[in-house]
Amino acid sequence: MAEAVRPEKCVVAVDGPSGSGKSTVSRRLATRVDGVYLDTGAMYRAVTWAVLQAGADLNDPDAIAKIVLETELSIGTDPAAPHFAANGTNVDAPIRGVEVTQAVSAVAAVPAVRKHLVSLQQAIIAAHPRIIVEGRDIASVVAPDADLKVYLTASSAARAARRSAEDASDVAATEADLARRDKLDSTRKTDPLKLADDAVEVDTTGIGIDEVVAYVLNLLNSKVKS
Repeated sequence: MAEAVRPEKCVVAVDGPSGSGKSTVSRRLATRVDGVYLDTGAMYRAVTWAVLQAGADLNDPDAIAKIVLETELSIGTDPAAPHFAANGTNVDAPIRGVEVTQAVSAVAAVPAVRKHLVSLQQAIIAAHPRIIVEGRDIASVVAPDADLKVYLTASSAARAARRSAEDASDVAATEADLARRDKLDSTRKTDPLKLADDAVEVDTTGIGIDEVVAYVLNLLNSKVKS
């Protein structure tokens, strides 16, 4: 097992597509450095839940933005028990449902939504000395000065298999949905999903979580000691 790293202050940005292992790796990293964990994707899912609850037209960016800016988010950053609430309602379960999953890319593509949530994310980062942040634009937009930037990826088949195991869905249908979201996220005009120039790309296909965590910890060790 890699030696635990506990710098006085560090920000680790973990980007990548769905099913690449971001959440599990990020939570374990946060525990190993005695830090906190922020799932920015869940923030977008939480406000998407609020948009759907309000019955807004997903083709109306102004209506979406208005609801998102009025939504009160409560964000738990304990890596052992992260949680989210929107307007006082716990949304940990519904934000992982099919309805939110199908709508989140449309909501996340609205520039005003991204500007608002990025501001909230940066405030959370500033409030914690050691934090692991996962998402799709962390290294390039949210925390461009992060101490370590990692981009996790995996084959489409591996990603689909992992996600299907989590929610007992059909593998082929899951792979098709992941491809749909990848295209939407990587081609949106505002803050698209991409590999930052100074990020370390890690292909997690066929690699165990412990091995990935150990590798990233070694990268962080090198950064801290340099």
